[in-house]
Formats: sequence, structure tokens, C-alpha cells
Amino acid sequence: PNTLHSFRLKYRKMYKILNRSIVIIDLSQNLLLKLIISNNQEIFQRSIQKNLQYLQKLFAKSHRKMNPSPVKEKFLHSGKSFTTKSDLKKHQHCGSSFTTQRDLKIHQRIHTGEKPYHCSDCGSSFTTQSHFKTHQRIHTGEKPYHCSDCGKSFNRLSSFKIHQRIHTGEKPYHCSECEKSFTSHRNLIIHQRFHTGEKPYHCSECGKNFSQLENLKKHQRIHTGEKPYQCPECGKNFTLLENLKRHQRIHTGEKPYQCSDCGKSFDQLENFKRHQRIHTGEKPYQCSDCGSSFTTQSHFKRHHLIHTGVKPYQCPECSKSFNRLSSFKIHQRIHTGEKPYQCSDCGKSFTSQSNLKTHQRIHTGEKPYHCSVCGKSFTTKNDLKIHQRIHTGEKPYHCLDCGSSFTQQGDFKRHQRIHTGEKPYHCSDCGSSFTQQSSLKIHQRIHTGEKPYHCSDCGSSFTTQRDLKRHQRIHTGQKLLSLGEDF
Repeated sequence: PNTLHSFRLKYRKMYKILNRSIVIIDLSQNLLLKLIISNNQEIFQRSIQKNLQYLQKLFAKSHRKMNPSPVKEKFLHSGKSFTTKSDLKKHQHCGSSFTTQRDLKIHQRIHTGEKPYHCSDCGSSFTTQSHFKTHQRIHTGEKPYHCSDCGKSFNRLSSFKIHQRIHTGEKPYHCSECEKSFTSHRNLIIHQRFHTGEKPYHCSECGKNFSQLENLKKHQRIHTGEKPYQCPECGKNFTLLENLKRHQRIHTGEKPYQCSDCGKSFDQLENFKRHQRIHTGEKPYQCSDCGSSFTTQSHFKRHHLIHTGVKPYQCPECSKSFNRLSSFKIHQRIHTGEKPYQCSDCGKSFTSQSNLKTHQRIHTGEKPYHCSVCGKSFTTKNDLKIHQRIHTGEKPYHCLDCGSSFTQQGDFKRHQRIHTGEKPYHCSDCGSSFTQQSSLKIHQRIHTGEKPYHCSDCGSSFTTQRDLKRHQRIHTGQKLLSLGEDF
């Protein structure tokens, strides 16, 4: 029959590839199959054992067609010959057929749930003795299958065979959708879920679905709080093994990912990949609203908040909201008074590192931002932007009450207080209020007696620069424009 012919070709082809044994299949009139091994009998016997069920069904089907009376057939099974009647043992519920009573009995345990083999170490139960023995190796640490190529050992024959494909390059499981190949059937099934969208593993806590069981187990630790991986150096616990390995590099100082362009090393693969984009110029995250591109997803998400207007971080003290976590944390220091960044030159402290860097330019004299129109330099990028408005005439801050426009936001806010009457700066001595902080400082000199402006001609002192200028006219002979002039 064609089926037997295909089977013969299959085996001949297989052993031609492996070059391990020669197979001669001889079909006689009574359908006796003889398998003759010329070398390496153990390997061949294992392959026959693996395909035994297919072989048995094949003979039963062929014999029923050609000879309806019961006959005996011989099979080679683990080096032993045994006989069975061609009328197979059939399970009464599901209709599955088996050549031996033993195989039928083992199959029945699927329906009954019987697991007669119990592990005394952990209490796990198993339907077959072979599965039980394989499991015991977890506790004993026995790994009887050794790879001759790399020396790695395995406790399961199936795992060993799959591993060997790393060295041979064999990938016998092919995806019909994208032609991608895999070393194991399990990996193929997992891969196919990308095409089907199937996620068979469900979290009972939050309803989230997963394509792999191990991903579900990892996810469930969010709900249970389980952190099974502990750092032996500092005792810190982690939910994932990969997170522990990353953490351990803090202690070891290991940085296994090195940039071939500049030689910089990284302890995390994702940081290394992000760094490489500096050299390649790649910006894979693009904003659909304005077309801006970004090297990292975090920068893209942060940018997108500009368009949505979402400010997810709200201060519980003053209710001010922020679109960046870093900005929110810096803001909180206003309320706590924390200033963790200190200047080594003058001892002044700051709430943020960026403010410290800007301040240090006072000591270094550095002004890295240059105006392309007039050549003037500035210590901050913001100061340069404000200055450039002198050349462009841009006044982006508009008053809705009177139509006045301003180049700086600070000037605009101060102007608005004319319309609102707001006076947020209060004198602690007399309770007077002011629209500007500078006005409060001048007023406080009444209470302190401070007169910081001195006349170089006669030594007189004044509380404000305006008073000093008016006084200096006595020495210069300059006349006031009018008695009612308001300085």
C-alpha cells in the first residue's frame, strides 16, 4: 500500500541523513515486518520505540484490508520481540485503540485521574512510572544525558535531544505562516500564537491573558507579592531571575555590553541598545500629532503628554500637576525644603542638579549658549531664548484683559496682578502686601533700616536705586522735569 511505501521511504531518508544505520523493510504475504540493524542498534531501537504507535496502527489497518482473520504480528520493541493480536484493545469512552492491555490501562488514567506514582519529596503524583522517575531527578540532581559538544547535562532525554539541535543547527518544526523554523514543537506552538492571537492562560485576579504559562506565573507574582530570587550580597529580593542577574552587576561591576563605536560599556542590554541610537541616529518612536521622533519610548510618552494635556502627577500640598515624574519630585522639595545638591565653591544648595550646574557657571564664567545674531552669550538656554525675542520681536505672552504682550512669562504674570489685584507677597512685620517680590524686599528695608545704595560724592545712603539717582542730581545740577515726577 502507498502508506507502507511512504513509511519505508521515510525511514530510508531519515537514516540516510543521520548515517547511523541501514534499514531493510521486507513485506511478505502475511505482513510480517522485519527491521534489520547493521550498526548502532541502540539508536535504531529508540527510534522504533518512538514511532511504535504509528507502526502498530499501520499494520492493523493494512492487515484488516488483506486478511480479516486474526493473525499474529511481530514488533521490535526495546530489543525484545513480542506478539499481539491484530484486534486492538479499544477504550470504551473515547475509542482510542492500543495493542497491549498495559497501554490501555495507562491511557485510562487520563479519564479516571488516577496517578499511582507519588513523590515522597514534594508530594507530586504521576500517571506513569517513567514520568515519575524523570521527576525524581529534580530532587536527586541526576542528569544522565551529557552533551559531547559542550558538556552540558540534562535530566530528560527529550531536553537533551532538543539541546543537540543547537550544535547541529537542525530546526525540524516549521511555521506555515511565516516559514520560521524551531528546534522544538513547543517553541513552534508558542510562536504560532503570534499569528492566531491565542492567549490561553488567564489571570484569575485581573483577567489579563498570556500566550505562555511561564509569563502568567511571572505576572501572578504582582498579585501575590512573591519575590523568589534573592541577592546573596545584599538580601534584596526580585520577582524575576533576569532582574536579579541585572541587579548583581551592581555588586560585580560587570558591564558585558560594549559599544564598538566609542568603547562605552553597559550593564543592561536595553541601555546598550538605546546608546547605539546615538551613533546610528535612529529614532524609532514618532509622534503622530507633530511628527517629532524620539530615541526612547519613555521620551516619546513624555512628549505625547504635551498634546494630550495630561498631567498625571499631582502635588498633595498645593494641587499643582506635572507631566513628568522628575519635575514632580523636584517640585516637592519646595514644600519639604530639601536641597540635596550643594555647590562646592560657595556652599549654596539647590533642589535639582540642573539648577546646581547653572549656578556653577557663575564661578566658572561659562556661558555656553550664544546668540547667532549679535554674538552675546548666556549661562542658560532659556536666557538665550528670551534674548532672541529682542531680535525677532516675538512677545508670546498676551493679556486677555488689555491686549498687552510680553516677551517673558514672569513679566506677564506680574502684569496680570494689575487686573486681578492679587498681592501674593506679604510683610511679616506690618502685614503690607505687594504684587512683586522686589517691591516687598524694598519695603522690608523700612523695618531693617538697610540702605544698600551709596552716593560716591557725599556718602549718603538710600533704600532704593531710584532715591539714589534723584539725590545724585543735586551734585550734577540736573533739574527735575516736574515737581510731580514719579520715579
